[in-house]
Amino acid sequence: MSDFEPSRRRFLGHLGLAGVGALSASSFLSACASSASGPADKASGAITVQSNLSSPQAKAAMEKLIESFNKQGKGRATLNTIASETYRTQLPTYLTSANPPDLYTWYAGSVANDYASKGLLLDVSDVWRQLTDYPAPLRTLSTDATGKQVFVPMTNYWWGFFYRKSNFAKWGVQEPKTWAEFVALCRTLQGKGIPPIGIGLGDTPWVASAWFDYLNIRINGAPFHRELLAGKQRFDDPKVKAVFARWREVLPYFDPKGKAYPFQEATTALLAGKTGMFLIGTFFADAASTDAFDDLDFFRFPIIDPAVPVAEEAPTDGFFASARTANPTDVKAMLTYLASVEAQEAYIANSSGIVLPAHPKAKAADLPLVAKGKAMLESAQELTQFFNRDSSDALQPTADTALTKFIDKPDQIDAILREWQAGAEKVFKS
Repeated sequence: MSDFEPSRRRFLGHLGLAGVGALSASSFLSACASSASGPADKASGAITVQSNLSSPQAKAAMEKLIESFNKQGKGRATLNTIASETYRTQLPTYLTSANPPDLYTWYAGSVANDYASKGLLLDVSDVWRQLTDYPAPLRTLSTDATGKQVFVPMTNYWWGFFYRKSNFAKWGVQEPKTWAEFVALCRTLQGKGIPPIGIGLGDTPWVASAWFDYLNIRINGAPFHRELLAGKQRFDDPKVKAVFARWREVLPYFDPKGKAYPFQEATTALLAGKTGMFLIGTFFADAASTDAFDDLDFFRFPIIDPAVPVAEEAPTDGFFASARTANPTDVKAMLTYLASVEAQEAYIANSSGIVLPAHPKAKAADLPLVAKGKAMLESAQELTQFFNRDSSDALQPTADTALTKFIDKPDQIDAILREWQAGAEKVFKS
């Protein structure tokens, strides 16, 4: 992944942090919904937008964007919505199929570059020549190793420990800032009979990667983290083992039921007061009712070593296109529309709204949560994406396996890290 930190403050200033990325608030959602498109659509000349934005709100917002684009007369598109976890595993198949969909929701950075390196993504550099308002870091994040732009961002979001303000008040606890305060909070909540930390590993095991990412960037720093995920450091390094030593301190405070259900059910448990807090991205809001928003708050992942520059996860989502599309003109017209102020503000208005638009002139939702998320990212000294986004989709299953094993059998960490390193080596050599 290209390190865009040197321009980070200028980037965030240009965005007003009204923008950093793309459809990510919903990009991990896996509520199942599907609208068919197939050969008939191809025959009629419509491009197919393959979308993993399958929560009801996100899906409805995408449907309205497709409808608005089609009314403009610049091309025609149809939407094919796939349950997110199915989409995640099937994306390589979509891209390499004999008759691939034209346009895809997915992620910027290393994960897009990995597909581009295989010749699977359309060069959209001419679209970027029209995006004169976009800051340089977003262009860098959308550029492959050969210098071509292969991605168009639409929104970004942040991760944090979310909780209900009314519950914290009822329990008499406050947001922690340091690791020691966090552990003390966990101890207090457990003493009140509340499982302190929610997690949803069910069929969404990737949420555990946020714990690894944050512990690693808090202990070893973002540069080491990026090098590790790029294959330039080893997962069996003592520095990585130190990450798990810290994690083990709070394993007793995880909701034991969270290993059995996905993040959507972990969200329900949090909102119902059955857990105290939940490290999750803002996409969880699409699984929450809007009347809960006023009672939701979050705090940043606690500081562990004050000497380590503070980094935050700020995943950028949007779109890339198949290099084999039969209609690149309409694809690029659609991408240009999706990069516009109009489209991004419409998406935010029609979805949960807990995202930040990529276009620097687009307005984010007027919500306290959004303002707080914006401020947190602006104050960070470095920004990372997420495990697979800073590495590749192919490396994510190695993390899923290692981290779920650790949560079940922390005593076996040495063997787990050796297995993780072996698995990573196979990915990097492929």
